[in-house]
Amino acid sequence: MKRDAYGLVTSSDSCDAQRAFENAVFGLATHRPSTGSALQATIAADGHHVAGHVLKGFANLILARSELAVPAVDALNNARTALAARDGGTGDERVLVKALEAAATGSFAHAADLLDDGFEDRPTVFLPFKISQALRFMLGDAASMLSASTKAVDGLDLASNSAGFILGCHAFSLEEHGRYQEALVVGQHAVLLQPDDAWGLHAVSHVFEMRGDTVEGIEWLEGSRRAWSRCNNFSFHMAWHLALLHLERGDHERVLQIYDDEVRPQQTDDFRDMANAVSLLWRMQQSGIQVGDRWLDAAEIAYRRRTDTTLIFAALHNLAAMVAVGDRNGMAELVAQIEAKALGVDDQARVAAEIGVPMARVLAGLDTPADQRVIDRMVANLPKIGGSNAQRDFFVLALARAVGHGGDKAAVSRIGEIRKRLKADDRLFQSIQSIKRSAGRSLSA
Repeated sequence: MKRDAYGLVTSSDSCDAQRAFENAVFGLATHRPSTGSALQATIAADGHHVAGHVLKGFANLILARSELAVPAVDALNNARTALAARDGGTGDERVLVKALEAAATGSFAHAADLLDDGFEDRPTVFLPFKISQALRFMLGDAASMLSASTKAVDGLDLASNSAGFILGCHAFSLEEHGRYQEALVVGQHAVLLQPDDAWGLHAVSHVFEMRGDTVEGIEWLEGSRRAWSRCNNFSFHMAWHLALLHLERGDHERVLQIYDDEVRPQQTDDFRDMANAVSLLWRMQQSGIQVGDRWLDAAEIAYRRRTDTTLIFAALHNLAAMVAVGDRNGMAELVAQIEAKALGVDDQARVAAEIGVPMARVLAGLDTPADQRVIDRMVANLPKIGGSNAQRDFFVLALARAVGHGGDKAAVSRIGEIRKRLKADDRLFQSIQSIKRSAGRSLSA
């Protein structure tokens, strides 16, 4: 048995595999594009590296693509085989495999619980901590994220390899609860300890955005560009935050430049890249920016994904892209798929039932909530879609716009009051409040 540099006890006796796996974990923490190759090197050096197979399985699931369910199960089976070859492996490895088993069945919440409970006495072991945070993030479970990060910070050795990364996760969890000053202090400390902590950099940028501190936010992101520009496609998301700050300042030319060069430099179909593109294009359009044909590539990708409801967060962004170009057939098919998903029993089926279906119908212009209780319930249920408060603000804005076009100014004001609990008032919401009643209620109207 060996304990790696981040606290995980493994059964591998290969020094090469351990070194490669530690590189993979570091890559996971820093969002480096080298993570995948490091993981391949781990398994090449030790075909029975249990944690390596588990990480590969989770990596496939977190990409939230229907076609990756099979590779995820293959990785799970390889992890089980590796456990058997190692006479049951270590306790840490067994917990990881059980969590992957749960996640592979669509139960991310149970998988995160297994990780938190399985490492309750050692909450600073980084890999299970980070995977749990990622799963909870996709579920919008900010409360459990904060609970886990608080426990980890309470027992944290600031000299450990994972200290900065754990503090970065804690800063983000604090920010998602509106505890902005605490998040700012913790996030800056995280980056001081670990300058490559992209998540800590990200947490601090959230604070500036949500407080409306555009000058400080731009300075922070530009000053840390050397770190986040080395990330994988997470760099696109960091650029998205930078674009939002410039949008609030009214610098439309700069926003378009950032979109083309840094938010959407590649026409990928990763759901996170699509979320960046769709939500920023929509905001630009609502702000009066002429976006030209920039919707077309997103809409084409969305159409290809119209039957994929693996993650409702992703499906709703795909729907918004098709709405923007008026693809009624694609819209209808995806709304029907989300409605069918709501009949299931896994985590995302519940998300579809509680918020995915009503939100999809609003985005597609099929419904405008006519009852204040319905609107309040939709806003309250939005965190279940997953992502951050900043990402979900797109849906808050779209909902406000829909009811505004329906003529219900009181409902728009109510949404605005709820929104102010987390985000400072901004130009875009002010423009939505001034919308006059219109017959066109869809997102593209």
